[in-house]
Amino acid sequence: MRTLSETQFSILELAPVREDQTVQLTLQHSLKLAQQAEHLGYSRLWLAEHHNMDGIASSATAVLLGYLLANTSTLKVGSGGIMLPNHAPLIVAEQFGTLATLYPNRIELGLGRAPGTDQVTMRALRRGRQETEDQFPQDVLEILHYFKDAEPNQRIIATPGQGTHVPVWLLGSSLFSAQLAAKLGLPYSFASHFAPRMLKQAIQLYRENFEPSEYLSKPYVSMGVPTVVAETDAEAEYLATSAYQRVLGLMRGQSLKLKAPIASMDGLWSPAEKMSVDSFYAMAQIGSNGTVKEGLKQLLLEYDVDEFIFTCDIYDTDKRLENFERLMQIKNN
Repeated sequence: MRTLSETQFSILELAPVREDQTVQLTLQHSLKLAQQAEHLGYSRLWLAEHHNMDGIASSATAVLLGYLLANTSTLKVGSGGIMLPNHAPLIVAEQFGTLATLYPNRIELGLGRAPGTDQVTMRALRRGRQETEDQFPQDVLEILHYFKDAEPNQRIIATPGQGTHVPVWLLGSSLFSAQLAAKLGLPYSFASHFAPRMLKQAIQLYRENFEPSEYLSKPYVSMGVPTVVAETDAEAEYLATSAYQRVLGLMRGQSLKLKAPIASMDGLWSPAEKMSVDSFYAMAQIGSNGTVKEGLKQLLLEYDVDEFIFTCDIYDTDKRLENFERLMQIKNN
């Protein structure tokens, strides 16, 4: 089994909007985080596509990726993910092909099969397109085709895109994408930062059925891990109340803007809601460096993943940056 120092550390950025800040400040903070991630040696930073959520500012994922790429030098950035039912495959290939042409060997494309929003917004995004999740495998194959070298007499060519060989990942929170990633020989990232229930089963299915490909010779798995790392366990638990309030807002259909931490969640949630939040954050690592280090070791022992991709919903932006600095201290010490 690999050690923490041998495990890749990455960041999944949802560009969380604080209730007392503008979206502009949120996007500037995302850049600051990307620059810090580059300095600290993170493997990659991905942005997640969500729509019609007031607390998430990464909806125009490819546009924001361009901003991060233009203001960093070496960091790999990508989508975690582009929600493919919302987009025509050719458009995705052109967008990411353009980024790959401008910033060679730095862009990655993670693809998800859910819309990343509610039904009403989904219809607004598609504008009459009748695509369903059942088309996801065909759409993935189409994108892979656009990134390869052009074939003789190929009728549709992604320009830019064709021949850029952008690395493609499949994302998932169920068994479907695990099976497809195994069949296509693609790297696989499980969304255990919010839907951990089927993590072990999905990883096992992916590894047992993996077929080596031109993209990957052996299985490669990353798992999402929510984190709140601070000087002490008590401080981390206090800071984590912002994350708990955010998930509670999601469950109640309320604002997702980050709220300031509070002394106690008692009285804010019902016992059933607390159970739901605990289930949502089953993989979360909250505590001091020492506490989180032991927690990550346990995750490695149980799941033996190649990579952790961390999320963080800390209200104080400096404390949020400190969270990711502490994670790299844990990896390297």
